[in-house]
Amino acid sequence: MFVPGQRWISTAEPELGLGTVLRVEGRGVQVLFAKAGVLRPYAVDSAPLVRAEFRPGQRVAGKGLAFLVERVEIREELLIYRGEGRELEEGQLDDEQSVSQADDRLIGGRTDPVAHFELRLEGLKRRAAARRSPAWGLGAARIGLVPHQLRVAGIAASRRPPRVLLADEVGLGKTIEAGMIIARQLATGRAARVLLLLPDTLVYQWFVELLRRFNLSFAIYDEERCEALDQSGDGRNPFEDEQLVIADFSFLEQSPKRAQQLLAAPWDLLVVDEAHHLAWSPDVASPRYTLVEKLAEATPGVILLTATPEQLGRSGHFARLRLLDPQRYHDLDVYLSEADAFHNLSKIADRLLDGQALDDAQRATLHDAFAGDEPLLSLLSDTTRPEHARAILAALIDRHGTGRVMFRNRRASIGGFPKRLPVWHLLEAATLGEDGRQALLAEFHADIQQPAPALEIDYGADPRLEALVTLLDAYPQDKFLLICRSQAKVLALEEALRTRTGAGIARFHEGLGIVQRDRNAAYFAQPDGARLLLCSEIGSEGRNFQFAHRLVLWDLPLDPDLLEQRIGRLDRIGQKHDISIHILAVADSAQHVLARWYDEGVDAFRSSPADGRELLRRYGESLAQLAADHARGDDNRDQELEVLLAETRGSHEEMAELIREGRDHLLELAASRDLHADELQQAFTREDHDPTRDAFIQGLLERFGIHAEELGGKVLLLDPQYLSTDALPGFAEGPQAVTFAREVALAREELPLLRLDHPLVLGALDLALSSEQGNAAFLVDDALPPRTALLQAVYLLECVADRKLDAERFLPTQPVVVTVDTRLAERADFRPGDVGLRKAADRSIEVPRYRKFLTKLVPPMLERAEALAAERAQASIAEALAQATDTLDAELSRLIALRDVNPAISEAEIGTVAAERTALLSALPESRLRLDAVRFVVSPDFLALR
Repeated sequence: MFVPGQRWISTAEPELGLGTVLRVEGRGVQVLFAKAGVLRPYAVDSAPLVRAEFRPGQRVAGKGLAFLVERVEIREELLIYRGEGRELEEGQLDDEQSVSQADDRLIGGRTDPVAHFELRLEGLKRRAAARRSPAWGLGAARIGLVPHQLRVAGIAASRRPPRVLLADEVGLGKTIEAGMIIARQLATGRAARVLLLLPDTLVYQWFVELLRRFNLSFAIYDEERCEALDQSGDGRNPFEDEQLVIADFSFLEQSPKRAQQLLAAPWDLLVVDEAHHLAWSPDVASPRYTLVEKLAEATPGVILLTATPEQLGRSGHFARLRLLDPQRYHDLDVYLSEADAFHNLSKIADRLLDGQALDDAQRATLHDAFAGDEPLLSLLSDTTRPEHARAILAALIDRHGTGRVMFRNRRASIGGFPKRLPVWHLLEAATLGEDGRQALLAEFHADIQQPAPALEIDYGADPRLEALVTLLDAYPQDKFLLICRSQAKVLALEEALRTRTGAGIARFHEGLGIVQRDRNAAYFAQPDGARLLLCSEIGSEGRNFQFAHRLVLWDLPLDPDLLEQRIGRLDRIGQKHDISIHILAVADSAQHVLARWYDEGVDAFRSSPADGRELLRRYGESLAQLAADHARGDDNRDQELEVLLAETRGSHEEMAELIREGRDHLLELAASRDLHADELQQAFTREDHDPTRDAFIQGLLERFGIHAEELGGKVLLLDPQYLSTDALPGFAEGPQAVTFAREVALAREELPLLRLDHPLVLGALDLALSSEQGNAAFLVDDALPPRTALLQAVYLLECVADRKLDAERFLPTQPVVVTVDTRLAERADFRPGDVGLRKAADRSIEVPRYRKFLTKLVPPMLERAEALAAERAQASIAEALAQATDTLDAELSRLIALRDVNPAISEAEIGTVAAERTALLSALPESRLRLDAVRFVVSPDFLALR
């Protein structure tokens, strides 16, 4: 029974300290953990809470008082502690109290197997090490360790808060970078509520990407969901029902009421994809831009994603920057002037990188840029000296205007991409009758609409089908990915192919559940599995099929970004083969015209054009009309098509040159100067090569009745047949195949990558450590000298602080293990002998028989152990303080130095880091010890002596 004012402890998060019941409503209870700055809602029936009750003989503290409890009274459902002539109500207790009962269990003879104690201790050590890592929250993410992505994510995730524009070229993984930032913010407690605002066509892609890659389950909001929440009758804002929310612009535009509710809900992090569609000018802003602007004003963290280069619309680029920092980017003309200046400086940087001498005009430009900085000006006399060039280049990078808010990587500079090889399968128009031509035209019209309308499809007589079968027969050892516009096409193709080929076929479309899609993708990934995977446009979003290198384009989307997304399923960093893009088209059909536009106008089959959207804006309407007219056989069709292709090609070459000329090398180099640039790369390098982690995880899961069976190829099957709890996620569908190998998880996206921060492993570890299991043990150690008894006490050193401070990167909750003997001397070098540990499972010891001497020996030994643990704790705290001071002082010094030369460094950013430093240096010394586990260890003859 919960009553406001009572004190409770979270068994899942004991490090939060004592919580206070604030409110009880219906089946819910709210508990405030004030010291940690955390408010938790719980369901009354399943809350992982235990009452903080202290018994006579225990010490309590609060209101500046501390005494041993002599008796406990109850007044209006609240506990009153009395002792030493003093009194404390439970509501007056300090948030930090020692509440362990491990010693009581040991003295009472209620001990666990020694193996449980060993597992608990190892779990505490591993959790502390993992939590300290910069990769915490990302270890189990199914991501390739791509340096530029890790660099962007590491830098952005360290910002307080992150307000950044991710502007990498298409195919370089902006979604992955954003996902890493989100996951890291959530894992460290810097963010709890995240909103993704997307075009409706990207909703499912993001949902799958975040779930499959980052184990983050977002809730997709639409009108139906909001109405269902409204009907619950509690009057709450429906957007406050979930912490992680995806909403699309179209839904909000159709319902001003929902848009206002969205604005009224509090958010910690806002993510907006395709930000280049947010239209703005100094005179007017689109409704979408206005909505994002209001959200950005009220939300600490903002991530915008765009693949459109700023050279294709500098006013639009300015509009995106002003969403991130409206004080810095307040005037378009000023921004354009600064951009021109940085463009000139970027050209100077290119010459410095190439070791070339600067001309007089460039030296004059640098004199103006470095005015008043005599040490830098002195270097301009000889810029060909490498050390001078490096120093000047570093100074230019530090001064870069958008280097703090914008990240842009280019495919050409990243490298590692395969070649794209278009292979045409042009079919004679004569093979089609009039009905066939009309069917193709109807299919084209359906394909270019958004969304595609329903269409009756029969591919039994389609000449493209025969070409597809021939292609499968020509390469019997290869796998083929075929992507088409809709689910209906996938089903029609499967039906038509059923009797035409013996090749294995798998389906992948939005009509299938996630589990079935995973199974079909796994069937395609197996060496002896399906050779052809039929995918719909939406069904394939967010998937990686780079183990294949042949893509079949049955049809083509009108949007160049969608075409790039199709090719991107195979054309990825790490692809070991060149990509063969097989284009199936009937000559002179509308599809053929569209394919020629992509090939001859945009060059989209051989490269990844950055101007695709702009070309579509200019020529899309004319292209669609001309393709339809061409298919009908209208006069002058060939001449008009050639004109359109020539105009498109000219515009493409012009914009490509504009982008090349406007390339901002300084911006690309800016990330390399950040203090956090290489943190993630180094952390993953350490953690992916832990030789004992996998065995620990298997042992942990076995403790809950989950048996692991080797399936081969670094894949294990986790069988929950004897699962002892319903609290572990991941087994709703029965046995679960998993892997510990990153390369296997990347090749087979249905396989979870198990690390300590995976929800399954983290849930198991939290369950194990929040329970009593393993916190009291009794060991007979054959390696001990005769007549020896030792007490091993495991204390937890915890820093109870606001989670947004992320104090655990410096001082995670960590075990302090102290061993003392019966003479109260420390045995710092004690380690249990292998023989004793091996025999422990077979030794049957009736510990309750020895309660008498345990009652006599344990209390003084434990008191001595606590004193020793306190000394060690102070050393750990001092080390954490030194690390926090050095880290944050270096960051502050860097920011203050940058502020003098870079207007993008705001006083608010410096103030946030300074406040964080002050709060951390105040919180860390307040860290406290809590007894977690004890083990009594005796020599074989000791029991006989008793």
